[in-house]
Amino acid sequence: MSKPNILLVHGAWGDASHWRHVIPLLHAKGYKVAAVQNPLTSLADDVERTTKLALAQGGPTLLVGHSYGGAVITGAAHAPNVVGLVYIAAFAPDEGDSLGGIFARQAPPAGASHIVPDADGFLWLAPEAFRESFAGDLDETEALVMAVTQKPIAGRCFSDVAGPPAWKTKPSWYQVSEQDQMIPPEAERWMAERIKARKILSLNASHASLASHAEEVAALIDEAARSLTQG
Repeated sequence: MSKPNILLVHGAWGDASHWRHVIPLLHAKGYKVAAVQNPLTSLADDVERTTKLALAQGGPTLLVGHSYGGAVITGAAHAPNVVGLVYIAAFAPDEGDSLGGIFARQAPPAGASHIVPDADGFLWLAPEAFRESFAGDLDETEALVMAVTQKPIAGRCFSDVAGPPAWKTKPSWYQVSEQDQMIPPEAERWMAERIKARKILSLNASHASLASHAEEVAALIDEAARSLTQG
């Protein structure tokens, strides 16, 4: 198989620009890279949007999901041209799981106390607590921009139930963020082991590892892609 395309999938409280440090690194390695802009209106809506863009890549494609984006790629990777999944500090639900149900398995992470609902049923991360909750290892300016430009997620996304997971039939990789305040690191390790990830990379990183540790994240994606081309 030739070098696969790479489709990057953002999570909650952000958009495709969260991948801005990873994209140039993958581009420099010769990958065709795309990054989806999901509506964050329901798990089904986001899976549909990502599936369509995956199919549009026109060849073997590796899906990479950050945070809530992991739940999205778990469904979207059923697209026939998707060859693998990479989870970056991400949810990896099984069939019947909801994100809220995964959270309920242990004490809530510190960042959960800063999630604020609005009148329309969308959830925001309090801007004044964004850095400490989401991006503790980024500088103040980058964290400020993330906080100000955040994209809220529909509350229903945390209760929507996942369908059959693609990780049961396609190879996966996982990056754990040991200083994560949004998804407990122990939950990440549990999900990584449950999906039988081919490699589990542990980083001393915040939830925003895709920005604070872009080189290591890009290297994991590259390693996954290379292993797929080898067989």
